[in-house]
Amino acid sequence: MELMVVIVLISIMTALIIPEMKGTYEDALLRSTGRELVAVFELASSRAISLNQSHRVQLDEHSGRYLITRKTRVSGHEDFVPLQDVAGSAGRLDDRIAIELRHPGEAAATAVAETTAGAVSATPAEPGAISFYPDGTADPAEIRLRDRAGFQLVLQLNPVTARVHLVEPARE
Repeated sequence: MELMVVIVLISIMTALIIPEMKGTYEDALLRSTGRELVAVFELASSRAISLNQSHRVQLDEHSGRYLITRKTRVSGHEDFVPLQDVAGSAGRLDDRIAIELRHPGEAAATAVAETTAGAVSATPAEPGAISFYPDGTADPAEIRLRDRAGFQLVLQLNPVTARVHLVEPARE
């Protein structure tokens, strides 16, 4: 009889705990992906400042791939080329996480940043890309990460400081 009571109590406890733990793994995966993107943005920003050269993080919303590129001048033409000498400058986010990149107010997404020479760059932001400038600024952007269970995490990039602010919106 005592054994039956113990088994029933264990069953009841298990039935109560399992639903609470369901979101734990998805939430950890979502936060891990968010931290990975924050690290990529910090890498691009610090490289832009230390090398005095604009850098971009290109995000492919469909495949989850990211790539850091740097601005170079080849034969009088400016172009962005991938970083190849830096670990963590390219990768792929988990397939279970959906990515949505938004530039707040497309007019504001035309990156207007002071370069070290004092000239103003008015290059429109490339779709799927966030630029980081040598003066420590960046394109304004909002990256929404969503997992299959409906959990979300929003990364808001401050254009003045190039720092990321994490926001947890309510679950849909």
